[in-house]
Amino acid sequence: MSEYKTLILIGSESDRKVMETALPYFDYFGIQADVKVSSAHRNPDKTAKLASNARKDGYQAIICGAGMAAHLAGVCAAHSDLPVIGVPLSGGAVDGLDALLSTVQMPSGIPVATFAIGKAGAINSAVFCARLFSLSDTEMQGKIAEFQAAGSKLRHA
Repeated sequence: MSEYKTLILIGSESDRKVMETALPYFDYFGIQADVKVSSAHRNPDKTAKLASNARKDGYQAIICGAGMAAHLAGVCAAHSDLPVIGVPLSGGAVDGLDALLSTVQMPSGIPVATFAIGKAGAINSAVFCARLFSLSDTEMQGKIAEFQAAGSKLRHA
């Protein structure tokens, strides 16, 4: 079992396919990634509980993938002191731009690191977690260097 754990929350089951494109990257870096469905709108109490218990449950970061209004990352950031990463997903009337704006426009004191819409954002969220963890882990630093030397791509992804 990895010493690093990341909680990946998705707003609905339909978001799973895009967010799971990051899983090979988590595997490469040796980071355990647990994907759970919890909507900020349909399951607000569950979402708040997952976020507020994340550190106690052994997670070091929370990644939220959601489309349309995309309040998932903001709700998690309001209920956790862990780094929260938002991945806006396509859908809705403007194909993910609404999710991007909802994720990136957080009030002061409620930070959400926001990445690209869709698959690139999901993958970059995994790489970003590895970079965060590499700040205090020389083995992870080596994996980052190897990854970058390979052109920042996984051979099997």
